[in-house]
Amino acid sequence: MTDKPDRHAMKMAKKKAARDKIMATKTAERGLVIVHTGKGKGKSTAAFGMIFRCIAHDMQCAVVQFIKGGMSTGERDLIMSKFSDICAFHTMGEGFTWETQDRQRDTEMARAAWEKAKELIRDPANRMVLLDEINIAIRYDYLPIGEVVKFLGEEKPPMTHVVLTGRNAHADLIEIADLVTEMELVKHPFRSGVKAQIGVEY
Repeated sequence: MTDKPDRHAMKMAKKKAARDKIMATKTAERGLVIVHTGKGKGKSTAAFGMIFRCIAHDMQCAVVQFIKGGMSTGERDLIMSKFSDICAFHTMGEGFTWETQDRQRDTEMARAAWEKAKELIRDPANRMVLLDEINIAIRYDYLPIGEVVKFLGEEKPPMTHVVLTGRNAHADLIEIADLVTEMELVKHPFRSGVKAQIGVEY
C-alpha cells in the first residue's frame, strides 16, 4: 500500500537526516586503486566511463592497454582524435594471447606496457591512469603480482587514481585495492551466436 504524502515526506526526511549524518563523516580525499574484474561484460567500459569523466573535468589522464591489439575501437579513436592533449593513449599489446600464441613476445609486450604504465603513474599531472586488461597479463605471469602491488603501494602519487581491469584479478591486488567491482555474467548474446558488435563491444 502506498504511503500518504505526509507519511512519505516524514520517512524521506528521516532518511535524509541519517544520510547527511553519514556523509558528514566522509571527508578524506585521495587517489584510489580501483579494480574491475569478473566474468561479466563491462569492466573496460566502466573504466573508460571514468576516463571520460576526467576528460570532461579537464583532468589529465592516461590509458595503457596491455592485451588488446591495434584494432579500431570507439573509445580509442575518440580519445586519440579529440582528446589526445589531455589523455595519453598507449595500445601496447598485440592481441589476445590465443591470437598471438607467442608467450615470449606477449611477456615482452606486457613488460613494455608496465614500464609505460609506471612512467605515467609516477607523473603527478595524471589524475587517473587506466591499465586496461592488466589482470590478464598478471594471470598469465607476464608480470609478477608482487612487483605491481609494491609499486602501487610505494610509488603511486597520493592523489592519482589507478584503474586496473580484466578477469581473474589476483587476490593480492584485491587486498590492496580501495574499490573492487566484480562484473557478474547473467546473460550474454555471444552464447546465442551473436558476434561482437560496434558500439556495444568496441
